[in-house]
Amino acid sequence: MKYMLELSDVSKRYVTKGGIVSALDHINFSVCEGDFISVIGQSGSGKSTLMNILGCLDKPSEGEYLLDGISVSSMKEKKLAFIRNYMIGFIFQSFYLIPSLTAAENVELPLIYRGLDRDQRHYLSGKALERVGLSKRKTHKPFELSGGQQQRVAIARAVAVQPKLILADEPTGNLDSRSGIEIMDLLTQLHRDGSTLIVITHDPTVAGMAERCIKIIDGKIVS
Repeated sequence: MKYMLELSDVSKRYVTKGGIVSALDHINFSVCEGDFISVIGQSGSGKSTLMNILGCLDKPSEGEYLLDGISVSSMKEKKLAFIRNYMIGFIFQSFYLIPSLTAAENVELPLIYRGLDRDQRHYLSGKALERVGLSKRKTHKPFELSGGQQQRVAIARAVAVQPKLILADEPTGNLDSRSGIEIMDLLTQLHRDGSTLIVITHDPTVAGMAERCIKIIDGKIVS
């Protein structure tokens, strides 16, 4: 089985006024292509730092991170931006939709950064919105959509770029329980369709929907 990502002895430290804080302490784990993994931990456990490193938004202080066989640990920012845009789809708790844009226009944003022409963008955004059940809402702006629908748009934006890896950071955190279940059902379907999926959460119910759960406490993997 091909590894989608591998972390070898990864640590992350921050210098603060109070001294050096260790956010991650010698993390080791791997994810195979097509896996569905959850990372669970309470606030301050290090899971957000881990998410940032997995998403190439931050670099480890030491250790090696391989993404699809490529060492990204010491890459310059320009190359990391390319990796983020072409290999990773992000889903966040707060949706991060632009209020003045329609659902379709929000989904098209990362496709614009790729330099795709208008016809290509319209096609891919339309397919992505269809995939999340929002074909009839593509001209709606975020304020015209429910929280669950806004998260579906965010998921469509993530999958429109056809990423190798989908990272979801607390994807149900701002939703009611019913909408949260619907979003997790949708993410589970994406996994069944072949996506490699990592969900960061503090919710045991959400974590339990994954094939494998990694628990992190004080920057260390404990199970």
